[in-house]
This record gives sequence, structure tokens and C-alpha cells, in this order.
Amino acid sequence: QVQLVESGGGLVQPGGSLRLSCGASGSIRRIDSATWYRQAPGKERELVATISSGDIINYVDSVKGRFTISRDNARKTVYLQMNNLKAEDTAVYYCKGFVVVAYGTYSNWGQGTQVTVSS
Repeated sequence: QVQLVESGGGLVQPGGSLRLSCGASGSIRRIDSATWYRQAPGKERELVATISSGDIINYVDSVKGRFTISRDNARKTVYLQMNNLKAEDTAVYYCKGFVVVAYGTYSNWGQGTQVTVSS
């Protein structure tokens, strides 16, 4: 019933920035641990960044120093700030999160948002 929804993707030049958002479509208590993935055409899905319920954060080596994952518990939203974007960052970005509702916790995926880095 409750779904995650990504937004913020688009077309940006190399060196530019985008901020992706991941929020819930329905009423939830919070998003616990969450992970951003990406998948480029013809390539396997890749883990980009993860944040735990205790705000322990990890990144894939290729985005360290450029991307920042964070959460806003008041807005019940997880973000991925992407700076100094490169052509190889072009992909569909997906959010996977453990969504806490009144009656339990569920793992869910969003539908994805396209990020294209091109001059």
C-alpha cells in the first residue's frame, strides 16, 4: 500500500549538482535504513549509498567525496545530494527503504528517477 517515490532527477552538465528525494506516498511513522541504487543501460544495478536507522553511512568508492546521503525525519524523507557529477553517473536512481508504519516495518522500492549527465 505504502510506496516510496523518488524525485529530483534531470539533465545536468558535467560538474553540476542535483538533489534526489525519497519520500513515502502514504502515512508512515518514519523511514529507517535506506539505500540509493542506480542502474545504467546494459549494466547491473549498483549500490550507491546507504544510511542506517542509527545514521551510519556508507558509499560506493566512485561517489565518495561527491555524494551525500541524509535524512529529514520531520519530513520523513531521505535525500541524495550529488555534486561534481560525471558522465558515468548517468543512470536511473532507485530508493529502497525500510518503511515503518503503525502495524509493522516493510521493505519497499521506488519507481526510479532518471539522472543524465551530459554536455
